Amino acid sequence: MKKKGHRPVTRVKNPEPNLESPDWVIWAAWADRITFEEIEKRTGYRESDVIKIMRRSLKPSSFRLWRKRVNQKSIKHRKKFEYSRKQITSKIKKGDYL
Repeated sequence: MKKKGHRPVTRVKNPEPNLESPDWVIWAAWADRITFEEIEKRTGYRESDVIKIMRRSLKPSSFRLWRKRVNQKSIKHRKKFEYSRKQITSKIKKGDYL
């Protein structure tokens, strides 16, 4: 007899909160894969609004770490990300591998 398969539940360290929750903006701001443009489209909060929310919600040292991380990651801004991808692809020649 074959046992019925049981799929284990994958636990995520920081699961995505409900979109209506104020915690969603904080979660999305920390997530690298979500851009400020996407946050604005879903919630209506611009980048400056997100910064204000993060400043109010986080400890000062955590806010500084977040700002440093956001400024270094080009992926949080769609235009910066696309520009950096163009630079990378223009540097790769035919026959080169990453």
